[in-house]
Amino acid sequence: MVVISNCNPTMVHPPGQEDRRCNHRPISIAAYMRQCLTAPDGGYYTTNRDGRDQFGKRGDFVTSPEISQVFGELLGLWLTAEWHIQGRKKYGVEIIEVGPGRGTLMDDILRSISNFKPLASSVENIYLVEASPSLRAAQKELLCGDSPFEEVPIGHRSISKYAGLPITWCEDIRFVPSKPEKTPFIFAHEFFDALPIHAFQSVPPSKTSPQTLTTPTDQISLNAPPPEASKPQWRELLVLPVAPSSLITTTSQSKEPKADFQLSLAKASNPSSLLLPTQSQRYKALLHTSGAVIEISPESHSYAAEFARRIGGSTKANPSRSSALPPAPHKSEPSGAALILDYGPSSTVPTSSLRGIRSHQLVSPFTSPGEVDLSADVDFTALAEAALGASEKVEVHGPVEQADFLGQMGIHDRANQLIRALDKKGGAGSGADVRRSSGVEERKTIIRGAVERLISRLPGRGMGTLYKVLAIVPERGGRKPVGFGGDF
Repeated sequence: MVVISNCNPTMVHPPGQEDRRCNHRPISIAAYMRQCLTAPDGGYYTTNRDGRDQFGKRGDFVTSPEISQVFGELLGLWLTAEWHIQGRKKYGVEIIEVGPGRGTLMDDILRSISNFKPLASSVENIYLVEASPSLRAAQKELLCGDSPFEEVPIGHRSISKYAGLPITWCEDIRFVPSKPEKTPFIFAHEFFDALPIHAFQSVPPSKTSPQTLTTPTDQISLNAPPPEASKPQWRELLVLPVAPSSLITTTSQSKEPKADFQLSLAKASNPSSLLLPTQSQRYKALLHTSGAVIEISPESHSYAAEFARRIGGSTKANPSRSSALPPAPHKSEPSGAALILDYGPSSTVPTSSLRGIRSHQLVSPFTSPGEVDLSADVDFTALAEAALGASEKVEVHGPVEQADFLGQMGIHDRANQLIRALDKKGGAGSGADVRRSSGVEERKTIIRGAVERLISRLPGRGMGTLYKVLAIVPERGGRKPVGFGGDF
C-alpha cells in the first residue's frame, strides 16, 4: 500500500514508515490520484505485486481490447480509412498510443493494418506512452517477443514482430518527437479516466457579520469580510486522513473496509479554485447553483491540446503551453488523427464521479491507496474545447456512443467473418476470441457474446452506451470521419 504524504504532494513515504497522516494538511484529489496510481514506490500502475495483473478476469477490470480482437481490428480499420482519406501518404506515418495497457490494442491494430501493405510500408515509428515498468515489459513481450530491449535518450526501444517496425516507449508524450512533416495517428483508450482531477463545490455568499471588539470608548472591527464573500464561490474538495479515533474497530459487522481518507471542503478559496473554474463558460454557468460540484482535469486538457497541435500544428499563440517545452510545430498541411475512447457524459460536466475498482467491483476510492484502481468520468466537451483552442486546423467529431461507432465500423460483419473462418477451418481459427476454448460452437458463442458486450445498451450489461468515442482530425470543411457518420 502506498502511504500518502499530504504535507508534500510530490513525496511518497515507502510502506512501513511511520504513518503521520493526521499531522499534515489536506491535498487535492489530483495529488491523491497521482500518488495512488503512479507513485514510484507503491503506485497502482507502477508497482509489480508478485506478478499480479491489473487486467483481465483475474485482475481488477476488463477493457474492450481484452474482450474481443474485433475491437482493435476495427480501430486499425479506422486508421486505414483516415490514411486513405488524407491522400495515402507513402512515408512519415507514426502510430502513438497513450496508456497501452498490456499492449493488446496495439497488437490488434498492427495485425489489422499489416493486411494493407501500402499503409504498413508508410509507417516509420510506433510510440507507446507508458509510465509503468511492469506494463512496459508486458507490452514488449507481446509486441516484440525476444527482440532486444535497449535504452535510448527518450526511453526504451525494441523491434516489433510486425514488419520489423521500431517501437519506442516514453514516459510522457512530451518526450515523443514532434515534427511537422510527420503524420501521427494517436489512440487513447481508457486513458483519460485515470488522469488526475480537481473537484470544486459552489458555496453561497457568506452570511457572517464582521466581528467587533467592544472597548470602553468604541467598537473596533476585527475583520471585515472580503468583497468576494458577498458572491458565490468555488471551494475545492480536498482529501485528508480519517482521524485515528474513527478507525477504531467497533462491534459493527460491516464487511466494508474502513476508509483511510475522506473528502473535506476547503475553508477558503485557493489558487486552483480561483483559476480552474474560470476557464470555461460551462463552469461559470454552474457557480450560482448552490452546492453544485464540478470536476476538472487540467492534465486531460493538456493531452487533448497536445494531440491537436501534433495533428494541426500550432497556428496561434498559446500562453498555456509551458516555455520549458519545445515549440509546437508549424505544419503547412495538417495530417494525422486522434481517437479517444473512454467513459463519461456526452456534454455535461462530470460531478462526484471518482471511484475505486477492485476485483471487478466498485469500492471506496479512499480505501487501500495504491491497491485500488482509481478513475473518474471524462469530460468530452472539455477535451474538445482544449483541442480546438490549441490548433485552428483541426476539427472535433463526437462524442458518439461506442455502440454507434462500432456498428458503423462493421463490427457485425467482422464477427461473422471470424465465425465463417471457424466453419471453414473446422475450428482452427486464430485471434484472441478463438483461443479461449476448444469447441467450434463454443468459440462462436464467445465471439457473439464478446460483440454483444461491446455494443449492448442495457445498463450494467454492456459498454455500448457507457463508453463514448471522440475524434480529432484535420480541418476539412466538416466532412465526418468514418464511424461518426462518414463514408469509407
